Order: sequence, then structure tokens, then C-alpha cells
Amino acid sequence: MGYRNHHSTFGAADGTPLVVSSRFGELNGHTLDGYKDTGSYTGYAALNQILSMAPSQVLSTVRDATLLGRGGAGFPAGVKWGFLPPDVQPRYIVVNGDESEPGTYKDRLLMERDPHQLIEGCLIAAYAVGASQVFLYVRGEMAHAQERIAAALNEAYAAGLVGRNIAGTDYSVDIVMAWGAGAYIVGEETALIESLEGERGMPRLKPPYFPAAKGLYMAPTIVNNVETLSNLPWLFNHGVENYLKTGTEASPGTRLIALSGHVNRPGVYEIPQGTTTFEDLFYGEEYGQGIRDGNQLKMFIPGGGSAPWFYPEQVGMALEGRAIGGAGSMLGSGAIVVMDDTTDAVAACLRLVRFYARESCGKCTPCREGTTWLERILRRIIEGYGRPSDIGLIEDVGDNISPGPYPNAAWEAEGLEAIPFPPRQTTICPLGPSAVAPITSALRRFRGEFDAYIAAAQNESQGGGARV
Repeated sequence: MGYRNHHSTFGAADGTPLVVSSRFGELNGHTLDGYKDTGSYTGYAALNQILSMAPSQVLSTVRDATLLGRGGAGFPAGVKWGFLPPDVQPRYIVVNGDESEPGTYKDRLLMERDPHQLIEGCLIAAYAVGASQVFLYVRGEMAHAQERIAAALNEAYAAGLVGRNIAGTDYSVDIVMAWGAGAYIVGEETALIESLEGERGMPRLKPPYFPAAKGLYMAPTIVNNVETLSNLPWLFNHGVENYLKTGTEASPGTRLIALSGHVNRPGVYEIPQGTTTFEDLFYGEEYGQGIRDGNQLKMFIPGGGSAPWFYPEQVGMALEGRAIGGAGSMLGSGAIVVMDDTTDAVAACLRLVRFYARESCGKCTPCREGTTWLERILRRIIEGYGRPSDIGLIEDVGDNISPGPYPNAAWEAEGLEAIPFPPRQTTICPLGPSAVAPITSALRRFRGEFDAYIAAAQNESQGGGARV
């Protein structure tokens, strides 16, 4: 599974530009020479351009482009940068490269195949907000990405593009790479900051610890996702007007999607935001090319393992954040997992819940205890020891982690209820509710599969007395 080279069909056939993946197919795209000589723009030309602008102009350009965050929440980057208190130094840029959401692997490719694009994006962001220090945090298991970024940083420092008086100006900025130990929770921005400070990766309460006010070392901090910053070089090379030509007014530009699961052609694809549908992705010749073995679609996860599931009737929806949120789920981390009609919904639910139970940092009791209980109950059902009371127990435990469900117009039409994003929660961060989302989704649509497991267990218990 990996990046699919679709330049001939995607880049040329519909005229949509490749904003962040134009160098993915280049063997030397990760080097400084490759970055300057290949792709849809000249590497570091945008940096030279913005260094002649006032930082406020750079910030205004990003705000005018409505560059949405690509890490999960989809918050506009320019607005986020504007939250920094004026005239407070030092201030920091932290790049979240701890990509660990189940099903997500797009940022890893950006770091491995085009690290200079990310570095240039870091420099543009730092200049815009007046930061002189950038921390680029990479997930612990991504050794190849770490090597590529380290080599690219060495090249950039040697060329005078990072460090003191970059590109012959009086602006100086350092970029430091750090890597974690493979903890999912560090994908949450305040837990990432804790990890950078040498502490255990546990989330902080917001308020008061909003990173823009009290972030790294209690200084104002902007935390941005890898793909978000990788958009900046193209934006400044081609301008806001060209950036806004792709996508919709609410969701302009393109975004990377990691498509996995039961499709014939899984991979990472750069698509126009807001106009491409799930059906296009699953069945389009330039994308997924249909469901494997001629099977039928059963359900799919639209935004990474923490997102509530969608079903075949949602396949015609466009990938637009507000629309997906209104329908009861989220686009999240850009990971879409497809499951066909051979999938055991209970087993799929257990696999996701087990992940979140293992990755809980333990700071919040409902998450620490509740996710483990959910895993145990589901495992008991799967292994043939289910009890009639287990469904109610699952719902009760889930409700103590993420109270709900709540009314939602799209689901009410089907006689159902949905949990919107962000969910209500009794925890500091959304990890606990992430374990509840697959349970709610599976019970909503596939309650009969749970009941069948439990009925089989009861029949065997009554017949042979072996299971109690």
C-alpha cells in the first residue's frame, strides 16, 4: 500500500493541480536539488518571496486562502496563527508529525518524499508569526521519515536556508527535529508539547493551556499538521486566486487522502476538497477502482479510526468538513477505511476499541478504565462467552466516557441517532470518545451481529453447560 502515481489522470485530465504531491513520483524529489528542479514550482522560491514581505502580509495571505488544517479539526491556519498574543516572545512553531490515527499514512509520505517542502512551509509559518524556533516532531516508528528530514535539514542549513540570517536577510530561524516513542496520545497537541518538554505524553486541560497562550515551555505556540504547512510553498508560488480555484468556498484547495481497506487499489491520493465524493474514491478508475472481489460495500470510516462509521447510503456525499460533520462523522485525519460485506462488524469494532484501550495514557479515569472494560466485554462476546446484559453494559460504559447519543437530522430520517464531532466527553482529550465511536456505529446498524454472538453463547451454555 502506498502512493499511487496518478499525474496523467488526476493532474492533467481534469486540470486540478497537485499542490503537495507533485514530487512524489520523482526519485530525487527528497533532495535539495530535486526540490528545486522538479514538481509544480521551484523549491524555496516562495521563501525568497515572503522574506521581502511584511510578516502581517504573509499572515493575511494565508488567512485569505482559508487554508484549513489537515490534521483533524480542519481549523483555518491563518485564524489559528492570529491567536498568538502580540509582542510576547519567545514563541514557537511545533509541527505535528506524530501521524498515528488508525488508517492514516499520508503525512509519512510527505516527510519521506518531499521533506524540503515541509521545511519551506515551516520557514514561511515561522516568519509569518515571528517565531525563531521550530520543532518538527516525528512519530517514533517512522525511521525513514526521520532520516529523510535530518538529511534535508542538513542540506538546508548548509545552503543558508535555515539558521542565522537565512537567504542573506537579517531573519534567523532554527528547525530542530524530535521524535517520539510511538504513543498515539502524542498526536494530541498538548500531549505532544508535554513530550517535547521531556514529560510523559499526557494532554493538558484547555483552558487554561491553549497552546497559543500557554504552549511549549509556557510560551505562545502554534501547533500545525505536516500537510497543512506543506501547502504553503505552492500557495505563495501560485497565489491565493489560483489556490481558491480548487475545491469549494468553505473547503478550498486539495487534500491528501489515505484510502485503505477492501478496495482494489488502496493508496494515497490528492483530491479536490469539497467536490470529490466517497463514491468517486471507492469506484473511480483513477482511485480505488471498486470493492475487492466484486463484493458489496458494508460500511466505511470517513476520517480515521476515531470517526463514527458511514454506510452505503452516504457514499454519494462529498468530502467537505461541514457536510460530513452534519451527517454525524468527520473527515478528521484524511484516512478512509473501506469494509465490504464479508466484514464481521463486531470483530472490526473490537479491533478499533482494543487499539484505543492500549493507547490510553491513563490520565483520565473514564478513559483508562472504560476503554479497557469495553475491550473486555467485546472480547468476551467474540470468544463465545457473551451475556444478554452485555449490550446494555457496553452502552452504559460508553455513555460514561462520551455521553450521548444526540439528535441529528440526517440520522433521524433513518430512525437513528448520531454522535457529532467533537463529541461530548468526560475526559480531557477525545481519545476516550474515539473508542466509543466504533461501538455506537456498530450497534446502530449491526445490532443483530452482536445478538447472534450472544445467542450462540447462550445456546451452547444451555446445551452443554460448558460456558458460564
